[in-house]
Amino acid sequence: MSHNGTDDGCDSDVGVEPGDKLFRFVVHGVLLNAIGAGGLLGNALSVLVLSRPQMRSSINCLLVGLAACDTVLILTSVLLFGLTAVFPYTGRLRYYYYHVCPHITPYAYPIANAAQTMSVYLTLIVTIERWVAVCHPFRAKALCTSSRARWYVLGTAAFALAYNVPKFFEAEVIERFADGELVYCVTADLQFRTESYIVVYIHSLYMIVMYIVPFSALAALNACIVRQVRRAQAERARLSRVQRRELSLATMLLVVVLVFFLCNLLPLVTNSFEVFLGDQFDKLDPLVKTSNLLVTINSSVNFVIYVIFGEKFKRVFLKMFCAAGFWRRGGTRDSPEHTRDDSFASCGERVSLRLARNGTLRRSEARGARGGGAALAGSSRARRAPSPAPTVYYPAPVTELSSTSDARWNGRAQF
Repeated sequence: MSHNGTDDGCDSDVGVEPGDKLFRFVVHGVLLNAIGAGGLLGNALSVLVLSRPQMRSSINCLLVGLAACDTVLILTSVLLFGLTAVFPYTGRLRYYYYHVCPHITPYAYPIANAAQTMSVYLTLIVTIERWVAVCHPFRAKALCTSSRARWYVLGTAAFALAYNVPKFFEAEVIERFADGELVYCVTADLQFRTESYIVVYIHSLYMIVMYIVPFSALAALNACIVRQVRRAQAERARLSRVQRRELSLATMLLVVVLVFFLCNLLPLVTNSFEVFLGDQFDKLDPLVKTSNLLVTINSSVNFVIYVIFGEKFKRVFLKMFCAAGFWRRGGTRDSPEHTRDDSFASCGERVSLRLARNGTLRRSEARGARGGGAALAGSSRARRAPSPAPTVYYPAPVTELSSTSDARWNGRAQF
């Protein structure tokens, strides 16, 4: 930590127009904080629902990982952008602005970038999983398993952390004086952020890793999925129940990816402008703040998509949290673990046998009625004769598919 007592306040506080402070307060201090709070609640509910026993599958394991990294991304965005936008306009949260935030920024900033990287590539892995399930269903059972999905999540987290390790060294905390008070400010470490580092890592590699590779792959894979979905919809009347669930899940995840594209388009544009405009980029600061808001929206909206497009997700959620789903049949609880269609799988991973209880019961009752009639007739031989063994019907295995799946932060911190 360096010391400099000659300047009055932080460099980021100098020369800021009142209109810019108001815009930052509205976009970050109000909208980002409010949407982030709703996103934290939605992601927590998503994890609770997707972790239920009847929701276990490879795709839902990936979605739990996606919700987790989206939660980290929202938290860091609120800490770095949302809360810091309050003081310059209102004068509140001064201690947080000058003492707390500067000390957590060198750690929260790289963690936010790691969460963003993980979110982008988990979205890509979810799309690959759907592409295999929809376009190569015979290979799906071997490739789309919960154990593999857990390794995918861990591998993505390791890659995201490794890629963003240099960001732990990009910022430093310095001491300044503001109105006679010792305060702390965050500034770029110019010894580490050399010209070559900025060109290679911050600009070129960031564009390739965070945009060109994942966006190209997502566009190609989703084009294949859309073509297959349209072909299946033309023959929907002949689809089985499992195939219809597969189609519903693919459609829902297409919406997730579409929202991902829309919310990350402006961050892609702003990062491209930063590469080519250089010092003139500071004039586009409102676009940067808006792109941060869009990334937070993308991290917060998946729960809404699951509820609207995920039939089973919505059913399990209503059974868990709505009063009408807790008490049925004269006060007996209808537990979500014992729903009618709990034979749930992704890519044909889990198989569940269900006995045809209605048919078996009718046959048993019929035999009981016949036995009772013989007893009433007074036949001692009928009473001594052992009752016939009940017939058990073993239906074919039934597989059902989950109908449930994304977050990005533009990666720029204003040091």
